[in-house]
Amino acid sequence: MSTFDDQLEKIRSGSGFIAALDQSGGSTPKALKAYGVEQEAWSTEAEMFDLVHAMRSRIITSPAFDGDRILGAILFEMTMDRDIEGVPTAEYLWTRKRVVPFLKIDKGLADVRDGVQLMKPIPGLDGLLERARGKMVFGTKERSVVKEANPGGIAAIAEQQFDVGKQVLKQGLVPILEPEVDIHCPDKAEAETLLEAELRKGLEALDADQDVMLKLTLPEQDNFYGGLIQHPRVLKVVALSGGYSRDEANARLARNNGIVASFSRALVEGLVAQLSDEEFNAGLDESIGSIFRASMT
Repeated sequence: MSTFDDQLEKIRSGSGFIAALDQSGGSTPKALKAYGVEQEAWSTEAEMFDLVHAMRSRIITSPAFDGDRILGAILFEMTMDRDIEGVPTAEYLWTRKRVVPFLKIDKGLADVRDGVQLMKPIPGLDGLLERARGKMVFGTKERSVVKEANPGGIAAIAEQQFDVGKQVLKQGLVPILEPEVDIHCPDKAEAETLLEAELRKGLEALDADQDVMLKLTLPEQDNFYGGLIQHPRVLKVVALSGGYSRDEANARLARNNGIVASFSRALVEGLVAQLSDEEFNAGLDESIGSIFRASMT
């Protein structure tokens, strides 16, 4: 089988969750601070990205990080373009760890309008997708955010997500559509009801050979997204931690059967640069183990 077919089979039938290692320019200082690296540690953006790549490399090369419990990993573009132990990052993930690489492709969020934040335009997307496909990347992830239960805004969110997803599919990659519902949304359950209906519409409009993944906020009503999980055009539904602590995210995840994690902050919670390798690997192993167990319900 081709690399893509192997990766597809891993995502479709493998056990585990997706690690989100895709903090980009705006969120990188916060990610480094949580890792115990203060802003005084760098003076240029290049130095900042060197530090965050060292952090990601430490996670990926850890013995705790492997394809037995982790299905895939989402990368920032600059991470995709760098190496780990002399091997391009995506290639290292797949050939050394048997972890399927994904690429974050959105360029951040537009200002709030109609209760949502759409994605900013993504210039040069086709070229980026071609480059990613040549680097063993299997799929993409693109994030937008729902702030209020506004029907028009949520319809626009879903439409944009599917439009970008179809562009990804045309380039031979699998998109993860991520219309996040902010955990602080005052009418979160209502927003989720509106979003679920719009996602169903978008899924019904896909062709029989167009499969997507969905990355969703853990819902207020347990198993609310069961219909999406079972939809024939949905390869897998994954959940973001959304600002919940790891314990809270895991507890919510365990109550939602058929959804697996795609955690970022919750995955690396408590892991800091000052830990010895033994301490770091033990902490990461514990984190991965807890998220894996919550994902297997």
